[in-house]
Amino acid sequence: MPNSVMRDKQGPDWPLGLITVPTPGTPVGIMSLVDSALSNDPSTATPAAGTSTQPSAEYSERCQQIIFVGVKPGAAHGTQNNTGNVYITRKGAGAGSGNRDDQGAIVYVLTPGANLFLGSAASNRNVFSPYRYSIDADNAGDGALVTLIIQ
Repeated sequence: MPNSVMRDKQGPDWPLGLITVPTPGTPVGIMSLVDSALSNDPSTATPAAGTSTQPSAEYSERCQQIIFVGVKPGAAHGTQNNTGNVYITRKGAGAGSGNRDDQGAIVYVLTPGANLFLGSAASNRNVFSPYRYSIDADNAGDGALVTLIIQ
C-alpha cells in the first residue's frame, strides 16, 4: 500500500513521512518526499520565467518544531527500531559533505527508537527551515519518521 504524502503547509502538524537512507554516507533531505524537486528550498535559485513546470512558492516552508523518531519500515505492519544510529545533519558548508562523517554538520545522533524534538522560541521567532536538515544513517534502510509543527 502506498504511503500518504501530506502537503499541510499551514499545519498545525505536517507529517513528512518515513525518510529512509538507501546509501549510508549520502544524506537524504527531510523534505524529499513532499518536495522532491526542492522547488521551495530557499537555497534553490528561482527559475527564469517560463522555464519551470513547478513554480516556487512566494514563501518557503518554516516550522516551530521538527520531530524525529528513530524508526524504519517494519517487516509487516508499522515500524521497527533502526539497526544503528541515524544522524540529523545540516547541509555541508565549504568542503564539508554534510553527512554522518562531517562532525561540523551533525545536529544530533538519534539512537535506534529514540526521539528528538527540535524546537524554537514561540511567537514567530527563530523558526526553522526544514530544507536545511537531512538524515544519514549507519545502515541502509534505517531512517526517521519526521513531523513538522507549524506555528
